[in-house]
Formats: sequence, C-alpha cells, structure tokens
Amino acid sequence: MKRLALRLFYFFNLSWTRALLMLISSRDIRGRENVPPKGALIVASNHLSNGDPPVLTVAVPRQIAWMTKAEWFNTPVIGPLLRLGGMIPVRRFEADLQALRRAQHVLRDGGVLAMFPEGTRGGDKGLRAGEPGTALIALRTSTPIVPIAIWGTEHVKLPRDLLRRTRVDVRFGKPFTLQSSGRITRDDVARGTETIMREIAALLPERYRGVYRDMPTEVAAAKE
Repeated sequence: MKRLALRLFYFFNLSWTRALLMLISSRDIRGRENVPPKGALIVASNHLSNGDPPVLTVAVPRQIAWMTKAEWFNTPVIGPLLRLGGMIPVRRFEADLQALRRAQHVLRDGGVLAMFPEGTRGGDKGLRAGEPGTALIALRTSTPIVPIAIWGTEHVKLPRDLLRRTRVDVRFGKPFTLQSSGRITRDDVARGTETIMREIAALLPERYRGVYRDMPTEVAAAKE
C-alpha cells in the first residue's frame, strides 16, 4: 500500500511539474533511448540550478528517487513533499551511512537513483570536481550509470519567466558500468568518479565543462 501511494503521489507531482515546465521553458531532450526500460540504474547529472531536479524528473522516462541534500527536508513546505515523493536525504560532504543504505535499497529493488556527483551546484563556473558518493554506490551495487548533461536551467528565473520560455537542453549518454579490482579501494572510487565526471563533461558544451574542460576535442565531439 505504501509503495502504491508513493507511486500515485509521484505521478501526480510529475503531472503538475510537466505543466509548469511547459509554461516556462522549451526543452530539447535527446538520448532518452539510452535509459534502460527496467532494472537498477543510476542517472548522474551535472548541476546548475534548483531547476535541474524538476526538469530531469520529467526528462527521465522512469520513476526516480533523488539523493537530496538534507537541508531541504527541514523546510516547511518542500520537506514534507520530498518525503512523500520518496526522496533520500543526504548529509553532504560527510559519510552518511543511512543515506547510503537507503540508496542501495532503491537499487536492490530495481529502481532508478538520481544523483548530482558534484554534490552542489556548479553554476556559471561549470562542472566542479566530483564527490566520491556516486562512484561508491555504483561500485558497491554493480549498477550501470547513465550520464546526463543539462544546461539552460541557470537562466530560468521565477516568477519572471512565467511570461517567457527559456530553452533548456538535456542529453543522455550511453550506460556504462564501473569496474573494481575486487575489494573496492579508494583508488577504484577515485577512478570511478573521474570516469563519471568525464562522461558527463563529454555531453556538455565546452563552456559548461568547468574543471573538466581539458577533455580531448575528439572525445567530446564523439559524444555530442
């Protein structure tokens, strides 16, 4: 019963989110066919603004559970909505074992976990260095990752943009799985984090690649 209620709330929330986004933005979404229709999956995206989660919730063609910073759960209106939506609170920049267990539970059930590997918004500076959480979860659960690039959301401002539509672009890359040498080591996590961030960077226009701007031109071009 709880799972059914969660699913109904999710799709109710998805409906009004989609309607709002139609009013304030025009979206160019490519590569959705790269999202497997079933099975455990991590979707990992760059993070430019607070508008990213609703856009990606609409863009990803499956129900997703977000890893969301714990501070949001303490706000009067948003907090209860996040709980009803099955979002996972995470204390950023520290070892949050409870969040890790909840994330692994979502994946064991064959769900989709959405994460921002940067841990916070990159904003105008583009991609920040990735935090280890996404790679650690992917390695522990052997879950495939679909990289996502999003841009344009940093220009959406409410309520101003209720009167005009801002273009937002979303690109889905092909799924990949991180490999470890057996027992997961810090080096495995570091390499995995670098791989995730470079897969995301390859989908982004150069001006959004931030600290990963040094990617070889031919690699980036092959991804665009």
